[in-house]
Amino acid sequence: MSDLSRPRGLSAISEQAFSANREADWRALEELLFKPFSTWDVDAMARLSPLYRDVSSDLSRATTAGYSGQLVAYLESLTARAHAAMYARKSIRGRRSWGEWFALFPRAIRTHKWAMTIAFALFFVPFAIGLFGSLHDSEFAIRVAPREMLDNLTEAYTEGFSKGRATGEGIAMAGYYVNNNVGIALRCFALGMVFGLGSALYLVYNGLATGAIMGYVAAKGAGGNILTFVLGHSSFELGAIIIAGGAGLVMGWSFVSPKGKSRAAALRAVAPDLVVLIVGAAVMLFCAAAIEAFWSASAVPDTVKRVVGGAFFLALVVYVVFGGRRQAPAGPSSRGTGLP
Repeated sequence: MSDLSRPRGLSAISEQAFSANREADWRALEELLFKPFSTWDVDAMARLSPLYRDVSSDLSRATTAGYSGQLVAYLESLTARAHAAMYARKSIRGRRSWGEWFALFPRAIRTHKWAMTIAFALFFVPFAIGLFGSLHDSEFAIRVAPREMLDNLTEAYTEGFSKGRATGEGIAMAGYYVNNNVGIALRCFALGMVFGLGSALYLVYNGLATGAIMGYVAAKGAGGNILTFVLGHSSFELGAIIIAGGAGLVMGWSFVSPKGKSRAAALRAVAPDLVVLIVGAAVMLFCAAAIEAFWSASAVPDTVKRVVGGAFFLALVVYVVFGGRRQAPAGPSSRGTGLP
């Protein structure tokens, strides 16, 4: 046996493992490039970028490691085709329509349903604890939120909103709600950089505080008023916060479990869905701010507000469950790329 036979044998074993680990992505890119570019939708274009970066990295690794000429030639061809498609994609990237965004958002939520389910639990389990804890003992809420704020809220909700709210005041409050709620949602998402732990803790805190405040106000006799007030906009506001927190968990999980890729590559793979989720959550928060400022505090009868709030909730559930299902492609918004 020559001295050179052993390194070649090791190289062959390494090449075989490398190919087995990366073949699924190569096949996915091949399938994407096989379709006529004119038939691509926004999901297909979103898939192209991370796949192109990964195959370029694979080509560099195969060349450096001295893998077989057949494999290197295959990766060179695949990279060149993907490179050409990238330039074509950039030329039409601005054509994304509102209809496409409208379909992408619920798909992205369903793609990462486990992250969204965990975010839901991280918010609403502490919410229930805060709510029932404050109903049972008002001192519980004071351990979570400042007493002065709790007393001011109790006074406002005890008075009710039968007099409505002036237009100028509504505009000012809409601006406040947008700033406050968007800030909460962005922190829920951005803290996911800390391997998802920051998003988890922020969801728990906000759920506990929200439940404690509602429980405190209800214990003081204004439970009906605060329930009527929040029903109109809470589906959008709390839904957006949970979605943003779920997106933070997806981002954090891409660092914890990159699935054989570098952490940067794993993050790039889920980035298209994260953008869709955050944009969608921001739109939901703007809707929530408008409803809260001009509808929730209006002089409309309580029964009407509750019926409309229930209708908003049902419409949002139907949209998330069924929206974007027609002609859904096998892209990052139709297969799981986040939490297992």
